[in-house]
Amino acid sequence: MSKRNLDRIRVLIVDDNHHMINIIKTLLRGFGIKNFDSASDAVEAFEIVNSEPIDFIIVDYHMEILDGADFVRLVRNAPDSNNPFIPIIMLTAYSERSKVEGARDAGVSEFLAKPVTSSDLYAKVASIINSPRPFVRTNSYFGPDRRRHDNIDFRGEDKRQKPDQDNDLNLDF
Repeated sequence: MSKRNLDRIRVLIVDDNHHMINIIKTLLRGFGIKNFDSASDAVEAFEIVNSEPIDFIIVDYHMEILDGADFVRLVRNAPDSNNPFIPIIMLTAYSERSKVEGARDAGVSEFLAKPVTSSDLYAKVASIINSPRPFVRTNSYFGPDRRRHDNIDFRGEDKRQKPDQDNDLNLDF
């Protein structure tokens, strides 16, 4: 991984726990990321997303007023959202199936359960940079394609290509 390429990335961290924001910043600095914005609630975060050039967002699930899933839906679907395609990683201690599915259905790009490790966070950051998923829009959903598993028995011409499994960041931007 080339840290000099990551020093241009700007990350918004949304969490009502300032200690957690500092932990995430520390981990991201280890990858070479230097530019951060932070917000303690979804309303403040939405204002930042709409006024600053953010490259990706890390958001907690459980917050007051609007939770993380509500925030993701706001970013993806609000008429005044400036960047509905921005990658969003949900990082939360709420990892039961209903929360994971709720985050997925809201439009998160990746989901990561606390306690977080450096390698787990790195893998999610590498995924959103190296293998961004195409976005889909239906009557009830807008966000990254939720299909994750290839059917190895499917042989049709529309078979999706297997993504590169290399977790090193390929930063050609």
